[in-house]
Amino acid sequence: MDEIDCAVIGAGVVGLAVASALAQRGREVVVLEAEGAIGTGTSSRNSEVIHAGIYYPKDSLKARLCVEGRGLLYAYLQERGLPHRRCGKLIVATDEAQVAQLEAIAARARANGVDDLATLDRDAARALEPQLECLAALHSPSTGIVDSHSLMLSLQGDLEREGGVVALKSGVAGARCEDDAIVLSMQDGTDLRCRAVVNAAGLGAPSLAARFGGLPAAAVPTAHYAKGNYFVLAGRAPFSRLIYPVPEAAGLGVHLTLDLGGQAKFGPDVQWVASPDDLVVDPDRGEAFYAEVRRYWPGLPDGALLPGYAGIRPKISGPREPAADFVIQGPAVHGVAGLVNLFGIESPGLTSSLAIGRRVADLLSD
Repeated sequence: MDEIDCAVIGAGVVGLAVASALAQRGREVVVLEAEGAIGTGTSSRNSEVIHAGIYYPKDSLKARLCVEGRGLLYAYLQERGLPHRRCGKLIVATDEAQVAQLEAIAARARANGVDDLATLDRDAARALEPQLECLAALHSPSTGIVDSHSLMLSLQGDLEREGGVVALKSGVAGARCEDDAIVLSMQDGTDLRCRAVVNAAGLGAPSLAARFGGLPAAAVPTAHYAKGNYFVLAGRAPFSRLIYPVPEAAGLGVHLTLDLGGQAKFGPDVQWVASPDDLVVDPDRGEAFYAEVRRYWPGLPDGALLPGYAGIRPKISGPREPAADFVIQGPAVHGVAGLVNLFGIESPGLTSSLAIGRRVADLLSD
């Protein structure tokens, strides 16, 4: 049986950030990825937004790790010359009820340490974005966009320079938790004995943890899948910033984001599905997108929205339940030495990735 120091399961942006952080502390690290390439799951099916840390409850992991991670991420991207842009965003109120919500959003942001929001009236918002329609807005200059694949390739490079390895097509079927090791059962029938394991399997993290013999069942949350559909704009958008409506219960509304080439996309919406493999965009959902987008961009032309792609949020809270916080679950919680489970790492997971990496490395150092 092969033996290693640390195994990180999952080569998405969070798994790679965790692996890099561990390797930089002198740990021997192997990243086990079931697919044939890095970042093929949630990491490649999102908005690629660097979030400021505005929306999350005070002192939640989402709030703290987003704000910490944003600073770490901008510094990392700048240092390595990776593609990104601090373009800013506007959170827009399109009716009087939403105007009242903007102050609550700003207060929550201040409580989280986000102190650069500016409240704009209609004229000031339209001075920034002339095609925008709203009654008022919050301007977040710290919001940005990033090329997530370039980021993941850089993290992989960091890992490999420290002697770590990414093993592709290396799916984990389950594990047994022993007193002095965690033995991973690989999908190819082999076993791998590890001193430490980080379950960063994203959408599959709860189901994988349920197959860890010796891990208490009560420590494993139920997975819920909130599909987010995206539609892309035919032609160039007349906006230079991201445009977000006031948030709704399960997501941040049908917002306008830009990629680094200036292409606009709208989404994600919220569609609860039974399977994480349900990734087909139904063109008929586009009709609802027109109505939502025209609340803040009435000039959206007919026929301009084309089906784009879909992603699945790895939620551990279901419909009509309050949004769950990130779960970074170490031995103090579940009692298994050397095991860290990452559950519910949805947005702002990309922004928080470097901070999550530090947090997991600290847990395993303890």
